[in-house]
Amino acid sequence: MALFRQKTTPEEPAPITGIDLLLADLDGVVYKGPRPIPHAVHALNRASESARIAYITNNASRTDASVATHLTELGLSVAPSDVVTSPQAAVTLLSELVPEGSTVLVVGGEGLVVEVERAGFVVTRSADDGPAAVVQGFAPEVGWTALAEAAFALAAPEGETGIPWVATNTDWTIPVARGLAPGNGTLVSAVHTAVSRLPVFAGKPETAIFEEAFLRFSSRNALMIGDRLDTDILGARRAGIKSVLVLTGVDRPKQLVAADKTMRPDYIIEDLRQLHEPYPQTVVDPKTGSVRVGDAEVRMRDNLVEIVRSGSSKLNLLRAGCAAIWNSGLAIYGLRVPSELYSDPFS
Repeated sequence: MALFRQKTTPEEPAPITGIDLLLADLDGVVYKGPRPIPHAVHALNRASESARIAYITNNASRTDASVATHLTELGLSVAPSDVVTSPQAAVTLLSELVPEGSTVLVVGGEGLVVEVERAGFVVTRSADDGPAAVVQGFAPEVGWTALAEAAFALAAPEGETGIPWVATNTDWTIPVARGLAPGNGTLVSAVHTAVSRLPVFAGKPETAIFEEAFLRFSSRNALMIGDRLDTDILGARRAGIKSVLVLTGVDRPKQLVAADKTMRPDYIIEDLRQLHEPYPQTVVDPKTGSVRVGDAEVRMRDNLVEIVRSGSSKLNLLRAGCAAIWNSGLAIYGLRVPSELYSDPFS
């Protein structure tokens, strides 16, 4: 096959080409803590010339206005209406479960309280007020007392289901300037252990937050860019849109090669500059099954992943390795994978 014998593989259009709506995660994609991730601001400003951008976040601790202010201070042009939050999606779900004006026990911070009140509910922090529902989201100040109140409110006699419980998201961790910290999923798990039931979730990877964005921006021709396979990428696949995994946040090459078919991105990039760069094709040799991306080549021999050529790009080697492993249909725990393939020079 003449094409396969070329030194490098052909290129496809840049990931952002032809996209109406770019859905950009925040933590690990645009910033870590208060600081922007290198190249993110310039790349997003460039993207805004051809597509609308929705900043879509599971973090429930801040309001859309405070997020917009932060992003503007970083050098982006963002209005509160450009920010789609898990509290907004949670309140939409809550409105389907209890009447407007109901008292709702809120476990979370200002970002959640503002949206609950904006939707016409009465906020309480005590189970003694007889809330009609519980809504839970992340905030750094959430502690045992708040989690206990949620458990008291959600307790129900045997045989009864209890009041509705909506949680903003399932993220086990949240990236901050000092590293990874416990996220809302960890806090939800504490309440779940106490009450032996699970909430309805609104944020990624559930589709409610994507539907919130599609409705607001009047488009489903969208591309999701995120740093987490189990939220950003899984959510995009469930929502029926393409996705980009950027290697500036939580998930690393080791998680990528092991990703199951429900959370495999369409594109893998090192930083947001590559949103605008032609994307190398993945070329499979029909005889050997060998996979080439750029001048990197990987093939499978039974359960052995073999690097034929490392090539000049660690990123293309990772892309080729992921394609070879994913195409094999074999479970990662049954494979022998050379460490060079999932080494991490990207952080």
